[in-house]
Amino acid sequence: MDRELHGRLDELQRDPYPHYERARHAEGLTHVAELDAWLVARDADVREVLRRPEDFSSANALTPDVLPGPAALAVLGSGFGGRPVVVTADGTEHQRLRAPIVRGLSPARVAAVLPYAAERAAALVDGFMKDGHVELMSAYAGKLPGEVIGRIVGLDPADVPAVVHGGHRAEELLFRPLAEDEQIAAAEDVVAMQHILDRYARERHAAPREDLCTELVTSVVGEHELTLEHRHELVAHLQNLLIAGHLTTTALIGTTVLHLLRHPRQWELLCAEPERIPAAVEEAARHDTALQGFRRVTTGPVTLAGTELPPGTVLFVAFGAANRDPSRHPRPDEFDITRPPERHLAFGLGVHGCPGSQLAREQLRLTLEELTRRLPRLRLADDRPVTMRPTMIHRSPESLHLTW
Repeated sequence: MDRELHGRLDELQRDPYPHYERARHAEGLTHVAELDAWLVARDADVREVLRRPEDFSSANALTPDVLPGPAALAVLGSGFGGRPVVVTADGTEHQRLRAPIVRGLSPARVAAVLPYAAERAAALVDGFMKDGHVELMSAYAGKLPGEVIGRIVGLDPADVPAVVHGGHRAEELLFRPLAEDEQIAAAEDVVAMQHILDRYARERHAAPREDLCTELVTSVVGEHELTLEHRHELVAHLQNLLIAGHLTTTALIGTTVLHLLRHPRQWELLCAEPERIPAAVEEAARHDTALQGFRRVTTGPVTLAGTELPPGTVLFVAFGAANRDPSRHPRPDEFDITRPPERHLAFGLGVHGCPGSQLAREQLRLTLEELTRRLPRLRLADDRPVTMRPTMIHRSPESLHLTW
């Protein structure tokens, strides 16, 4: 992608909503050069695509914006992974990959981890409570989700920071233009994470435990010997699960707190009436969706919104656009935690609906309970303007400076 086009992509990613609005008003679908895809922006059309996985394949869901150079690819070649994962699989392969994750993130498993999540949320707030100011993304939002998903997977807390860092670096490597030395450094961090995950796969095969890592190992390996191919598949699986489990929730925490503090009356209402917290979680997820959308590719000739699409056509299915569609959400651009609940698409829909949505919601609920109870005078720092990260995958503030 040339520099000018990447600059336009950056601009679109930092604020995609004007593009979505134009696409919703256009006849048929709109092709967006920056995304190199047809933009699916209406709620009804997004739902139709998500309900027809046989016509709209997920094989290209994680297509990178940037292809790393030869030196970085050589480093990545010394790691593990590179196998199909649940987000990019279709049909029976998707069902096979998804089943252990659904079991591992069951309501019972989520309920079991909540006391730990509450304890860690309180401890993180303890860490900055007396300072009078905090950069929330690094001090809290970037830590809690990794610790919680790490606990469910079965990671030693000492390994969580390197795994979380490796996830961030994997996203950077595939979605940000980096100089060659930075690409190599990022690839080294990704490979370091992969070697940690490979160690867990080998350890759990040798000595199973009651955790999601063991569940995955059992689903992939069964009673057989652990082969190198098994190890590649397990690392790909674990890497995808962990990145989805922490980066998305980190983003959701950041955008939720940002919008609540940009609307001080709603923040005050939430502090006075904490029973509104679940509604605030849903409104934040709808209003500024962390996962803005995924790519899909047509498996045959299809017509969508009156637009004829040949086989192999790339679509960008924008959950974030559907969540601002006035045909489903009145006053869609307003952030309003008192609005009547309406089913949104922040966590997808259908066979690819996010299996970790309940875990994300619970962490956001715990976060808002902590902050409203302990820091009711919380506000945005006047001298630190907020810039959104240029990404469609984990939309959030680059940093979030708060005072009280």
